[in-house]
Amino acid sequence: MPHHTSMSIKIRESLQADCQSCFGLCCTALNIVASSDFAVNKPAGKPCPNLQEDYRCRIHNKLRDTGFKGCTVFDCLGAGQHVSQITFKGQDWRQSQEHADRMFQVFPIMEQLYEMIAYLAEALSYKVNNTLYKQLLTQLEQLQQITECDADALLALDIITIRMPVNTLLLKTSEQIRLKGKPSKKLNQRGADWMGKNLQGKDLRAIDLRGSYLIAANLQHADLREVDFIGADLRDANLCGADLSTSMFLTQMQINAAQGDHSTKLPSYLKRPAHWH
Repeated sequence: MPHHTSMSIKIRESLQADCQSCFGLCCTALNIVASSDFAVNKPAGKPCPNLQEDYRCRIHNKLRDTGFKGCTVFDCLGAGQHVSQITFKGQDWRQSQEHADRMFQVFPIMEQLYEMIAYLAEALSYKVNNTLYKQLLTQLEQLQQITECDADALLALDIITIRMPVNTLLLKTSEQIRLKGKPSKKLNQRGADWMGKNLQGKDLRAIDLRGSYLIAANLQHADLREVDFIGADLRDANLCGADLSTSMFLTQMQINAAQGDHSTKLPSYLKRPAHWH
């Protein structure tokens, strides 16, 4: 059974934002609503007041202290530099309003494509059956080809239609890896409301927590291996000492939004956030 684990892990680990190669797209293209995560309202297409002419952030080293915690959470996986350097061939959005509008519309589309690529690359690192492996590989290759399309083709995409087969394959992957032939209703906690719940030290291995609410949950020293975290809200969840080393479909943004420490175990492709203890 041809499972090219090293290839898939290499792809997953390569999906890193390179802000120096981007034109501040996340600081400009996205809509921001004033909240505990952002100190200001900013409509989509308008540069953040902290974005400088060289596309660097004026308050980068003190974002969390000045009300911009959300900026330290966000991760485009590299979609920003792809749009800047490949889709638009290094052309600055400041050159014209029409050029800017198109770039700002393409960015969130590329973001979603990169997210799906990250999930598929991770899925390919698991020991799934040969049929599923081939389906995952085909989907990954198709998405990689789509990212190379020009702006017009990207803007014409129906992302929902693209997402559907990807989601089906990710669900199959999750079930094959988590259940290992031993299905249990207790393992299905999809969409669970565990906000603020005390789960310290709990053995939560192989639970499906897709779309669950874990805001401010106490997961200190919890065993979260093989847990499916797609779409789970981990804002301010306490992950100190937790074992997420083999958690499934966990993203950098989810980890950035949570709290952890030096003893929190993470998958190899995720970085320990600078604000952790």
